[in-house]
Amino acid sequence: MAAHRASVPKELRERDRWVRWAPSKRPIQVNGSPASSTDPATWASYAQVRSHKRKGFVLGDGIGCVDLDHCLIDGVLTAAAQAFVDSLPATYTEVSPSGDGLHLWFWMPEAPGTKRVVDGLSVETYSVSRYITVTGNSFRGSVSRLAVWPR
Repeated sequence: MAAHRASVPKELRERDRWVRWAPSKRPIQVNGSPASSTDPATWASYAQVRSHKRKGFVLGDGIGCVDLDHCLIDGVLTAAAQAFVDSLPATYTEVSPSGDGLHLWFWMPEAPGTKRVVDGLSVETYSVSRYITVTGNSFRGSVSRLAVWPR
């Protein structure tokens, strides 16, 4: 099996930037009211969301994420995704809720999000004013800490 249960890294758990998310992928507060990726008053601690199945982290405070969609086939990285991941430092990486994507978490300067295609691979990079779902389902070989984004 390509993925296994793992703990969310301390760098994420220690920040009060957590939300839940609805099936529509909209962020919601612990109490079920709408949340905002730009309003800290709608965020919570990890302890408050830990028991919820659908939780997300609001990017910022130096933490960003690279989102790779449709890069896993039966738990194995596509060739383009493998080459991309191999070009980066080891960082906490988890399987997305869909089961066929990855979220790679980094220390990253705040900047507008980007979407690009690298060798046929869709690569989205976000570091502020967005939230990313968190599964805690680390990808094989993932480390339990965040690396510094090299680009």
